[in-house]
Amino acid sequence: MLKNYFKIAWRNIIRHKAHSIINISGLSVGIGACLLIFVILQFELSYNKFNNNFNKIYHLVTQQVSEDGINYNPGVSVPALEALRVDFPQVKFAALNSSYGSQITVPVGDGSDVAGDKKFLEPTGVFFMEPQFFDIFKTDWLSGTKSILSQPNMVVISKATATKYFGDWRTAIGKSLRMDNLVTLKVAGVIADAPENSDIPLKIMVSYITWKQYPDTYGYNKEWGSLSSNHQIFLELPATLSKQNFDKQLINFTKKYIDEKNRTKRIHFAQPLADLHFDTRVGNTLGDHLTSKATLNTLTLIAVLIILMASINFINLSTAQSVGRSKEVGIRKVLGSTRKQLIAQVIGETTMVILFSVILAVAMAKIALPYLKNIASVPEDIALLNAGTILFLLVTMVAVILLSGIYPALVMSGFKPVAAIKNKITAASIGGIPLRRALVVAQFAIAQLLIIGTIVAVNQMNFVNEADLGFNKNAVLVIPGYTDSISLGKMETFKQQVLQNPEVKSMSFASDAPSSENNWGSNFYYNNSTKDITFPTFLKYGDADYFKTYGLQFAAGKGYDPSDTIRQVVVNETLIHKLGVMKAEDAIGKTIRIGGGGVWAPITGVVKDFKTNSLRDAVKPIVISPKKAFLSQAAVKIQTRNLSKTVKVIQKLWESTYPEYAYNGYFLDDNIAQFYKQENQLALVYKIFAFIAIFISCLGLYGLVSFMAVQRTKEVGVRKVLGASVFNIVLLFSKEFMILIAISFVIAMPLAWYMMSGWLQNFAYRINLTAGVFLLAMASSIAIAWLTVGYKAVKAALVNPVRSLRSE
Repeated sequence: MLKNYFKIAWRNIIRHKAHSIINISGLSVGIGACLLIFVILQFELSYNKFNNNFNKIYHLVTQQVSEDGINYNPGVSVPALEALRVDFPQVKFAALNSSYGSQITVPVGDGSDVAGDKKFLEPTGVFFMEPQFFDIFKTDWLSGTKSILSQPNMVVISKATATKYFGDWRTAIGKSLRMDNLVTLKVAGVIADAPENSDIPLKIMVSYITWKQYPDTYGYNKEWGSLSSNHQIFLELPATLSKQNFDKQLINFTKKYIDEKNRTKRIHFAQPLADLHFDTRVGNTLGDHLTSKATLNTLTLIAVLIILMASINFINLSTAQSVGRSKEVGIRKVLGSTRKQLIAQVIGETTMVILFSVILAVAMAKIALPYLKNIASVPEDIALLNAGTILFLLVTMVAVILLSGIYPALVMSGFKPVAAIKNKITAASIGGIPLRRALVVAQFAIAQLLIIGTIVAVNQMNFVNEADLGFNKNAVLVIPGYTDSISLGKMETFKQQVLQNPEVKSMSFASDAPSSENNWGSNFYYNNSTKDITFPTFLKYGDADYFKTYGLQFAAGKGYDPSDTIRQVVVNETLIHKLGVMKAEDAIGKTIRIGGGGVWAPITGVVKDFKTNSLRDAVKPIVISPKKAFLSQAAVKIQTRNLSKTVKVIQKLWESTYPEYAYNGYFLDDNIAQFYKQENQLALVYKIFAFIAIFISCLGLYGLVSFMAVQRTKEVGVRKVLGASVFNIVLLFSKEFMILIAISFVIAMPLAWYMMSGWLQNFAYRINLTAGVFLLAMASSIAIAWLTVGYKAVKAALVNPVRSLRSE
């Protein structure tokens, strides 16, 4: 009997090729898309969980409460480390300080030819690290031990890094490296590579004590008021101390050490390691990206909706097809088949179709897998099939079989034998058209939800990309440099050589661009007051040409005079307004002192507010000042004509002036675009899945029109005999779908508004959700429905009315 079921199932698939192709296409596209989403979710949710004791490990975070609201910083003040060890002896603490974009030089020969040395730029993964770090995070040591990191000028590197630098990691021990052409390090250990799903990419670990020897270059600051996101502390709690109790004790710790020294209220709390990858409040991951839980929830919801849409298609087409199989069912019942056997037969046929769909879905996902990196931050070599994805496919297959097969099976097995044999099965016999209408409404509601999401996401990202940042980001070439004494000594020579090029408008050395990921904050004093201000200021350093190069506009005053140290400062409007100064002119001549040991410097100018970070964040209070020791990058404003040629000339000048460094120039606007990488990826996800939803919706609509055309064959014939035109017949079918789309719009609109307004809250600067967005989505749905319905309706309208009237 089973053999007969499979034989009949196969014959039905072959006989009804159009329906089979539509069913398999819809299901395979839906399942394939969901499989790729699952691969993304599986990878993102696995972050940091490879540590056996990850549920005991925490990251210490600083919350700053001021008049301006609440800010979070992943960093902790440097002196807090030893104080924590004194007050919490039962807790394991370990600190690290990250160094982004460091150059690591591998000397070749005797080191006399610096231009011939091998140079490597490391954007992430370079840390000054305590040996205690490896008491908390267990690591496989291929050579050496953690105690090495208690000695100055020692470095431990990963296996992959050692292979990259020396060819064979086994030969790395005892070799020398130069960090930023400033620090000579001895390779004293090699560890196994960190997994891809780690937020702490351990590549180069320099002893923590070495950091203290270069305070100006790497930002070592022993003041409690200074806070850098680069300096972070991890800890492991003992079994006798819960996170809740530890957080309570941290409140007293903060009051004891910090509140007396800083009027900005700080609160420290322990962030679970499992949350490190997803806590966008804190941000600044040590790795390459963060992912918000909201984004993952959105992807999960999209996957579920796509599967539902594909299942709805199957139901629509299967029930439409069941009318034509009524005689088969009637004969089987007369010959003794039970309802249970008929249900098993239909479920078997459904299983066969879905099995084909799953196989095709895996093949499609395999083809699309190399492009997955364009919509998510996943490794290029990520695996498609593993234990998790295979289990997902099995669960999905069972779920889709139940969703898609149960209703058609119940419908067909419920046919009365006499009515079935006499071909008397009608729409009323199988539940009528209302259920199919409800399913199509659900489909179009989902499709419109994704269309609205696409329109909003694209408009917001266009707004972000075209927003006025308060400075000129175009045609600004940024060249990361270094602040060792040799490099600083060549700074002026290089600048004068570059400025001789007629294509160069201006040039400045600075710590960072106006908009950057820098959040270097400090307490400060204003107008010779002995009390520090109740909110922090954020620091940027630049030479006197900083304002001209970036096109910053002054609300009052002017820039400062050329200087190697802080003698004068420029502030932004946000800072003076927070100080209670409403007119920019009134701030000129007032003084500011950074930290407790700084000098009083007069304010020479107030610049109009510019976007200090991404458009997710509000403008921060900024102090800009000269300090040569921190001017680690060059910015060159160049003419847009002959752009590539000018860049090549500047690169040659750089390489001849700084032969010991690798050139790593980039354009500022490209770097700013990287701020919104995930948002742009999400916008692309919406586009792709809106297209998939539309595709599946069209298939569902085609199924319903097919069903209605079969049921209304005689009606169409009678109308044509009575004079109805093809247009009248098409309108007959189409007007119902316009009503269905209107209903689906009413359902989708509030859901879309709720979802997308929540997403827009991530941006301090955002578009407004206007009626036009929703009307455009509805118009798109109507146009798509007309195109889909039109083909089948015209085909039904063109049938010879005599043939229609003879139809049973």
